[in-house]
Amino acid sequence: MSESWSFSGDLSRVWLLVALGLGGASLLLLVAEILGRPRKSVNAFFVGLTGVFALGFLLLAVLRPVRVFERSSSVGARLVVLADASRSIDLPADGAEARRAVENRALAALREHFSQVRSTQLAFGRGPPVPLEGKDVLRQPMLGSDLTRALEALAQGTDELPQALVVVSDGRLDSPTAEAIEGPLRAAMGGLSVPIHTVSLTSREPRDAAIRSVRLAGAVVAHQAARLEVEVGCTGGLACGEVRVSVKELHLGEPAVERAAGVVQVVEGRGSVPLAITLDRAGRRILEVALSAPDGDSIPENNRRFVTVDVARDRVRLLHVAGRPTYDVRSLRTWLKSDASVDVVAFFILRTRTDDVVAAQEELALIPFPVDELFTKHLQSFDAVVLQDFDAEPYGLSIHLRRLADYVRQGGGLIMVGGPNAFVSGNYAQTALAEVLPVGLRGISDKQAVDSVGFVPQLTRAGRRAPVFEPLKGLVGEHWPEMPGTNVVGDAREGSTVLLEHPRRRTESEAPMPVLALGEYGSGRSIALTVDGSHLLQFSAFASESGGRAHGAFWDAMLGWLMRDPRFEPAVVELPRGCIAGLPTTLQLRALFAEPGAEAEVTIERMGGGAKAKQVHVAFSNAEAPQPVDVGTLEAGGYTATVRLARQASSAPSRHDFACEVGGDEWADPRPDVARLAAIAKATGGLAVTPEAIRTLPLPSATRVVAERRVQPWLPAWCWTALAALAMGFHWVARRRSGFA
Repeated sequence: MSESWSFSGDLSRVWLLVALGLGGASLLLLVAEILGRPRKSVNAFFVGLTGVFALGFLLLAVLRPVRVFERSSSVGARLVVLADASRSIDLPADGAEARRAVENRALAALREHFSQVRSTQLAFGRGPPVPLEGKDVLRQPMLGSDLTRALEALAQGTDELPQALVVVSDGRLDSPTAEAIEGPLRAAMGGLSVPIHTVSLTSREPRDAAIRSVRLAGAVVAHQAARLEVEVGCTGGLACGEVRVSVKELHLGEPAVERAAGVVQVVEGRGSVPLAITLDRAGRRILEVALSAPDGDSIPENNRRFVTVDVARDRVRLLHVAGRPTYDVRSLRTWLKSDASVDVVAFFILRTRTDDVVAAQEELALIPFPVDELFTKHLQSFDAVVLQDFDAEPYGLSIHLRRLADYVRQGGGLIMVGGPNAFVSGNYAQTALAEVLPVGLRGISDKQAVDSVGFVPQLTRAGRRAPVFEPLKGLVGEHWPEMPGTNVVGDAREGSTVLLEHPRRRTESEAPMPVLALGEYGSGRSIALTVDGSHLLQFSAFASESGGRAHGAFWDAMLGWLMRDPRFEPAVVELPRGCIAGLPTTLQLRALFAEPGAEAEVTIERMGGGAKAKQVHVAFSNAEAPQPVDVGTLEAGGYTATVRLARQASSAPSRHDFACEVGGDEWADPRPDVARLAAIAKATGGLAVTPEAIRTLPLPSATRVVAERRVQPWLPAWCWTALAALAMGFHWVARRRSGFA
């Protein structure tokens, strides 16, 4: 039990200071009054003495001192160690040793040095800090290295505030930046006013050539040139001079296509080059940016960057090729022309190359179909191609079918619409284009190629639940008008989805014959519609109930699905934590139209080949909640995640393209930033040390914890008041007798 004294607790600090200030002022006035007398005497001394006593007792009556009895104990101070767990920690420190190994030794040295205090070691990345796993930093690196966010979480947390902080890092922090230290630190720490000591893992710059950044100026629009600026940096005294940089677009199942190349002039360790690239397909695209590093480069992993580019679509550029101007052809062409978001190039073929027309060329209203120019020079400029009731043989398209199939695999869209000159009747069987259609064409003779008997298409289970049919079902329900006939096709190919089927016809496998099927091939998509009666959704007794709007709703959905419109995707795939090569990758899957208990098959394929596809099966307990999907470890490169809903109404697979990098932005600049760590320590009153000098860090003071506290007044309040009154009376009498009053 310890004893001390204090003033009464019913006075705030402000009033305590006011009372002491008035008492001091009164004392000064008394001294000035006595010294101002011309002659000093014993009476003057007596007046001053009684005045001091009167003033003292008056202050004691106001402040009322008390005795304080306390039983307390000392508890070791709390110290928090923040260990940088970003990907830059896996860069080399000195020689072949990684900075992570240096950090582990530094953490062990900190535990030993601060063994007498209560220390907590946390790892920080982009979000709030988390406890370390065991005695090492996190086995899986964290995204980013935001120190201000970590400090903010500590200051606003419910745990006991620390008396000191220690930051272990290489200085490659996202925040605070090197240009602004004090302001962000002060804002993040708030009321947490403690010193921050820093431990720099290394000061050595590795010999390295790296792609520092890849920047795009503005939005990227399909078919329009975009400016891509690539910045290259060289560190550690590596002589770079001229460095060649190339940009390639990655495709699934197809070789990469080089889009641009240039030479960077590296001066004083850095340089950049602007490159013009044109991407033909809208949506998410993966670019590989690579440099040719000089000899002596110690970190080859940052010589390549995989960049995800979201390519916008100014307008859908569509090539519509029809064999003859039927009602169905005219209806589709009219709808395409009426949509301001579609730029359609349409051809009605009324004569072939071999037709002998007895007329001068300038008198012809129709020119020969420019098949060679369209399918060699301009094919890649179109987002999708519609072949409607079109015979490939008479018009010279047969020799271009391989090129058209490659166009689909590289991201293009294809719709084949039925009619007397489509599918098998259009000479597409046994061709390269048949390989990318969602239905088979083998084993069907020319006599069997067309069925002219009318029928009403029936929705499959997939068609009833597919999001691509939701707008149409809102107008006509699940019913369709009677079609005048159909092209005969085979079974749906593996991975394709049948939305409409024939009520009577069967394929060789005795399955109902597909009428509308959707499929995905490589990076592109294709649709097979075996009837030429979709105009009946607009002009017929059936269409009158919906005001003819069903035709536009149907083709808007078909074109939207072909262009990967999110409205018509059955599943959404996300990658919230990114992808780090060599470490476990987790996707998030949400099936928007999944039935209870639905299952999905997720296939991960590397673009350009070179790796075996991975398949993961997922069961949905709640279709609306995101479902985590662990896909294991992946190598660096571009990947496609394809989702197929099993035993479920799906409108063909959903797809998500993503990039996986070894280091990403955090390996782009491998130089440690010791100066930034020193500035952080200086701004907060801490010390900046190396791992070898950890023992020089001061130990924070112990925390005193009071278990019992009792307050006892020295005298009752009335006693202090009586003594003050008595002392003031004596002083007044002394002043009267000495002539001061």
